[in-house]
Amino acid sequence: MNVNQLIELMAALLILVGAIVSVISAFGMIRLPDVYTRSHAATKSATLSVLLCLFGGFVYFWIHDGYVSIRLILGIIFVFITAPVSGHLVCRAAYRSRVPLAEGSGDDALNEILFGEENIQVKEEVEATLKEIKE
Repeated sequence: MNVNQLIELMAALLILVGAIVSVISAFGMIRLPDVYTRSHAATKSATLSVLLCLFGGFVYFWIHDGYVSIRLILGIIFVFITAPVSGHLVCRAAYRSRVPLAEGSGDDALNEILFGEENIQVKEEVEATLKEIKE
C-alpha cells in the first residue's frame, strides 16, 4: 500500500464519518423536544458532517487527480460561515415569536429584559394554550 492509496483511504474515511455524523444529526432533529435544541442539532452536527464530506472530497481529488478544487474550498468556506448564522437567526426568530422553551431547559433571563410587562400576559396565554393542547 503506497502513500496515495493511504491518503485516498483517509479521504474515504472522512466522507464516511461525515455521513455517520449526518445520520446522528437527523436523529437529533427528530428526537429533540423544541425548536432551539433542534436548531442546535441541525447547525452543529450537520455543519460538521457537510464539512467532513467536502474536505474528504477535496483531499481525494487533490491526491488522486492532482486537482485542487476551488469549488470545494468555496463550499467549505460558505458552509462554515452561513450555517451557524442561519441557525442563530432561526432561533432568534423563534424566540422573538415567543415559541416556548422545552420543559427543563433552564432559566430564561432574556425574557424579562426583552419583553418586560407584556411578558406576563403572553406567558399566561401560552400556558393556557399548552394546557388546552395537553387535554
